[in-house]
Amino acid sequence: NNNNNNNKATATLKTLDDLLTDYALQGQYSKQKGLEAIWPIYRQSHPRLPTGLAQAFYTKFLHLPLIDRLSAFPLVLAFSDFDDTNPSSWKKYDNLSFQDLCIKLGVSKRCYREAFEPMVLTGLFAPGKECSAAAALGMAYFFVLRSQNSFDVRWCRGNIGEIIMDPWVELLREGHGDGVDRAGVDIRGDTKVVGFETMKVEGSDGRRRGEKDKISKVICLNQISGEEFALEADEVVFAVGAAALNGITRNSPQLCEYEEFRRFTNLRGTSVLATRVYLDRKIKIPYSANACFGFDEGIGMTMFDISTLHSSPNHNKSKQSDDDDDHQSTTGSIIEVDYYHANPLLVQSDEAIIRKVKNDLDTILGTSSQNANIVDAAIVRLPNAVNWYFPGSHSSMPDVQSTSLSNVYFAGDLVKTNHGSWSQEKAFVTGMEAANLILRRRKDYGIISLGEEELHVEIGRKAVKLFKELLLFGRQLNEDGNGAGALPLLGDFLR
Repeated sequence: NNNNNNNKATATLKTLDDLLTDYALQGQYSKQKGLEAIWPIYRQSHPRLPTGLAQAFYTKFLHLPLIDRLSAFPLVLAFSDFDDTNPSSWKKYDNLSFQDLCIKLGVSKRCYREAFEPMVLTGLFAPGKECSAAAALGMAYFFVLRSQNSFDVRWCRGNIGEIIMDPWVELLREGHGDGVDRAGVDIRGDTKVVGFETMKVEGSDGRRRGEKDKISKVICLNQISGEEFALEADEVVFAVGAAALNGITRNSPQLCEYEEFRRFTNLRGTSVLATRVYLDRKIKIPYSANACFGFDEGIGMTMFDISTLHSSPNHNKSKQSDDDDDHQSTTGSIIEVDYYHANPLLVQSDEAIIRKVKNDLDTILGTSSQNANIVDAAIVRLPNAVNWYFPGSHSSMPDVQSTSLSNVYFAGDLVKTNHGSWSQEKAFVTGMEAANLILRRRKDYGIISLGEEELHVEIGRKAVKLFKELLLFGRQLNEDGNGAGALPLLGDFLR
């Protein structure tokens, strides 16, 4: 995959092989037909093919006809035209939904429904008609099409909080995470921000050129003691998601004075329902990670075989006993089922949710699941917890450095960057960019780039650019009355 910066940082804790699973096949299921597709380990697929062709050739679609798969070919034009690192590309594609883009380009209804809608529901956590085409193109290119190996995934071998985040927190508190001794970080997990004080640069005559207001104090509340206190602020980094940034702004009259922050009230999140069920017996689960669709209209779904993913590094090779791994169930399978864009499910009772999860597993896994019983379950409702990249949302998203407050920065996968990454990698990269700016270093200092694109991708971008120039020339001829007629609809979206 393309998580180079995350992988580099994580490898300072332990080797990646200790922390992460091996690469494995992945499945895709529907309610109507069961197993729909098998995603291979692309780095093990030979011969190595150009990206795009490799994914089309090596992905095994069990029911989607070739004619429908071929209808997706015009999307190559959009991928070639869209540049995730270019603000003008975002401006051009962001107001259009991904579903509308596919309709404009002639992608068949079946191809969209069975290939692209599940990808968007589980990648951007909302249906394609409610997702920006720019976000969908950027996400798909980073996770799937950047290279033949982009879609190969490794998962954490246990609870990510315990295995990766807790050790990181300790390193931060100790103050020598990179081998250099420095003051440790004071992390206050029981404290929330309730307000801000700003220091204004008064009067146009007294304001130096380029001088901005700043946040002078952050007002905090200890949720255990009820004590409210103020922290003097040299620099402030908002490392929060869309819904949180919206809420912080709405509840701060000081921040609402600035147009930049008022834009953030347009941002919103979408909801996730995370469930984990413990069965009374081992059941057969062909693939450890699976995307699912068709179970609920407009709701994405994934299913993970936790018993396999959380096994020890050598579990599948030379496991001695069930006691070798604290995460491994000795009696039955542990399965995680997560739902995205899931507001209609969050309002159900725990009992109703558990029944739904079991019914969905029975549909996917058949008799093996039907013969098993749930002996325990965990349910986590996460309202508005993940960013919603709805059409037109990009113009309201923050840059890494505030345009209105001199000591304010932003980090997270919501933040605009020209790095080209997505999700956890983008969050990590924008955090590094914010730190670099605070330290007065070059913004990309120490950040691993995505590297050069494959040659045929560069050629494709140049070809589309040339086509657009010819298209513009043709339109000018038409407007002058010298053209031969109307231009083709397929190229019309490239204007």
